[in-house]
Amino acid sequence: MKASSTNIEGIVVLEPRVFCDERGFFFESYNSRTLAALGVDIPFVQDNHSQSCRGVLRGIHYQVKCQQAKLVRVVGGEIFDVAVDLRRSSPTFGRWYGLTLSAANKLQLFIPAGFGHGFLALSDNSEVLYKASDFYAPEHERCIRWDDPDLAIDWPGEGERIVSAKDAAGSFLREADLP
Repeated sequence: MKASSTNIEGIVVLEPRVFCDERGFFFESYNSRTLAALGVDIPFVQDNHSQSCRGVLRGIHYQVKCQQAKLVRVVGGEIFDVAVDLRRSSPTFGRWYGLTLSAANKLQLFIPAGFGHGFLALSDNSEVLYKASDFYAPEHERCIRWDDPDLAIDWPGEGERIVSAKDAAGSFLREADLP
């Protein structure tokens, strides 16, 4: 597995070593020893699986307590995945990093605790798997609006965004209850 750093400290793009032949492909999607050697030494406690149709935008989600690091990958379709730095003491506070993850490119995105997370489904059927380092705690869950002008996330594509009522009611960063 190969790790690439990004313009925001802590966010890492992971590219697995894929073995292909006439039968298909094989790759290790998770190996705690390999990830630890690459600087991602996190004990994950929960796996999540999400399915979305084209135009669904989920997020920007985070927890004020029981903060979650996440390891995100796509097993069907394609998404534009976004992490927003919510660490008040960080020099990149309020900045975001986005990357297209797909079943075809097999890339994974590691997002440390202290970040908000969201994604836009770019294909008719997108399936996302992600590991979390702490359990879901609905009483601590918060949401920042996906269209916050202070974040100015450059979501790809045109067309309507399908957003849940909970996400549509999210806070703007400048008013958010942050960790």
